[in-house]
Amino acid sequence: MCSPQESGMNAVGVRMVTRSRSRGPGAGQQGRREKPALLRREEAAAEGRKSYSPVKRQRKAPRLNVAYEASEGEKGEGAEHLQSPAWEPQDWRRQLENIRTMRSGKDAPVDQLGAEHCYDLSAPPKVRRYQVLLSLMLSSQTKDQVTAGAMQRLRARGLTVDSILQTDDSTLGTLIYPVGFWRNKVKYIKQTSAILQQRYDGDIPASLAELVALPGVGPKMAHLAMAVAWGTVSGIAVDTHVHRIVNRLRWTKKATKSPEETRRALEEWLPRELWSEINGLLVGFGQQTCLPLRPRCQACLNRALCPAAHGL
Repeated sequence: MCSPQESGMNAVGVRMVTRSRSRGPGAGQQGRREKPALLRREEAAAEGRKSYSPVKRQRKAPRLNVAYEASEGEKGEGAEHLQSPAWEPQDWRRQLENIRTMRSGKDAPVDQLGAEHCYDLSAPPKVRRYQVLLSLMLSSQTKDQVTAGAMQRLRARGLTVDSILQTDDSTLGTLIYPVGFWRNKVKYIKQTSAILQQRYDGDIPASLAELVALPGVGPKMAHLAMAVAWGTVSGIAVDTHVHRIVNRLRWTKKATKSPEETRRALEEWLPRELWSEINGLLVGFGQQTCLPLRPRCQACLNRALCPAAHGL
């Protein structure tokens, strides 16, 4: 048995260990037995502070920030409806319907003498496509009546790739005269025909890129060739008539300076299902009503809707 003095010393020793454990990490066995009591007191004190625990508020903050950023930045699939609608001209649908009404008779030169009317219906498909391309090459800077006359003279001699290559330049020039720039067109027709014979077995290319690579073939001709010869809508064919009318109606965001610039601007907003219709519609309208000089505004159904009508 321990003496009273020893017992007192042990008690003091226990109390000393307890104090040292409360101040820092200690190694006493009895100090470890006191730890649960201290933790219980700390947990009891912490119960009163739960309602304003900063840890829980910190967890909620990031979620609120993420939701705010998604709505402000218009991110994700749900934000698609916030995008601005594409630009389109004012009153263009009413203007288009009026032009359709004015063109309902289909009696403009392009309606009887356009590229789709200049080839031989009885010829093989490959020959028909070649004749379509040739009529388009002749039509540049030329009235439809003149182009149709030149095509008739060429077809009377048998219009094929081989027959053109066998025709000397002087005779070919006589046959196509007086189309615009007929001397240049003689050269382009010969060069293009040679390429078609060597690379395409006498047929014409079936892609826009290959068509515009041919000598004397521009974007307007290539788009029309794709539509008439191959039945494929590759873009809007814009000539001087379409270029003029589109600018008069303000169908582009800003004034355009060339038919190709007009084509790009028009394709940005005009519905694709209208691309095949718009060329023939506007060309005939330009031949009959919206003339380059002295347009017949008083007879036009769009006179109240056309921005350029009052300035002409």
